[in-house]
Amino acid sequence: MRLVILEDYDQASEWAAKYICNRIIQFKPSQGRYFTLGLPTGNTPLGCYKKLIEYHKNGDLSFKYVKTFNMDEYVGKINHPESYHSYMWNNFFKHIDIDPNNAHILDGNAPDLQAECDAFEKKIEEAGGIDLFVGGIGPDGHIAFNEPGSSLSSRTRLKTLAMDTILANAKYFDGDLSKVPTMALTVGVGTVMDAREVMILITGAHKAFALYKAIEEGVNHMWTVSAFQQHPRTIFVCDEDATLELRVKTVKYFKG
Repeated sequence: MRLVILEDYDQASEWAAKYICNRIIQFKPSQGRYFTLGLPTGNTPLGCYKKLIEYHKNGDLSFKYVKTFNMDEYVGKINHPESYHSYMWNNFFKHIDIDPNNAHILDGNAPDLQAECDAFEKKIEEAGGIDLFVGGIGPDGHIAFNEPGSSLSSRTRLKTLAMDTILANAKYFDGDLSKVPTMALTVGVGTVMDAREVMILITGAHKAFALYKAIEEGVNHMWTVSAFQQHPRTIFVCDEDATLELRVKTVKYFKG
């Protein structure tokens, strides 16, 4: 496990984007040999996506032979401006050269939601698994929509959202709790653990306690991000603000 500590959000975003860019370039993707990338939504990855778009527009990075799988999607909100379909296309996909058929996002309007989840797992398997899964977390340490108490071996499924998550997402729905979806489709902790490499972005003082739980305490299904202590190739990328709850010794060790 690695913990990379950068000075601020912008530096953390740039570091993460450069890492993704380098991994894709080193892989040398081509027709029949795609690089497979797992992607998150939310505020945290926006800076990373902006940098990746910049690298693409500068001619340094192509997504022509990249397949992506997103972590989650609200149930029943696929055409809503705050759906994760809308988020991904507006903030990333429409600015790069990815084939729309290679950008996979769960369908929250599917007639059979469990069948949709099972099909998503099968698509990941058929793609050869995820090479690099990028994730973010909530203040309660959930990754994707694997809320506190989720099984650490869970697969893609329908999930009821915790009240903390609903309250956190209300800002995207005019602060009206009645408009916030209460259910979502999400990859499982086990789904992400199957990736060959995992990079988790954690920025801001409001995520500091979650980073502490992820790094310094044991694996606990009440803090699902802690599961990645057991992944052979996990990188936590954070800014200084996110380290406020860590021991000084811990910070010095990883900075060293």
